Amino acid sequence: MNKDGSAPRAILFLCLGNICRSPLAEGAARAAFAAAGIDAHIDSAGTGDWHVGHPPDRRAQAEARRRGIDISGLRARQLVRDDFYRFDLILAADESNLRDALAIRPDDAIAELCLMLDLVAGRAGQGVTDPYYGSDEGFAATWEDVAAVASALAARWSTSG
Repeated sequence: MNKDGSAPRAILFLCLGNICRSPLAEGAARAAFAAAGIDAHIDSAGTGDWHVGHPPDRRAQAEARRRGIDISGLRARQLVRDDFYRFDLILAADESNLRDALAIRPDDAIAELCLMLDLVAGRAGQGVTDPYYGSDEGFAATWEDVAAVASALAARWSTSG
């Protein structure tokens, strides 16, 4: 139970390979929820299977460490149909990930599905930039995006009980 007596929530962050954006979002959300005293099941996955079983990209790990968060123990996994029943909310990093998730979403799914940045004022419809093929600085920009999402989620669920 959460400190307000409500049931724990379940959130899944989704990106392409589950080694950059979604594990950073998972780490940011875990930290934001812990700081707010919110009990939730938080996980991440990718729409692709290229990195299944691998830890987050070393640059993502370094960026999280700079923020005081350790994501080194996370391992990539692929989105599966059962995720639509196990999670209340699935947040996709960009339109491509959203389309891929919608393609396998069961008709009777319980999970709400939207873009990560839909939860951030003034950012609806935008995607979190994929830093994988860029420089290390791209991971800092990605962190700023996912941290804003994590803060918005914590605020949303702190007040909704």
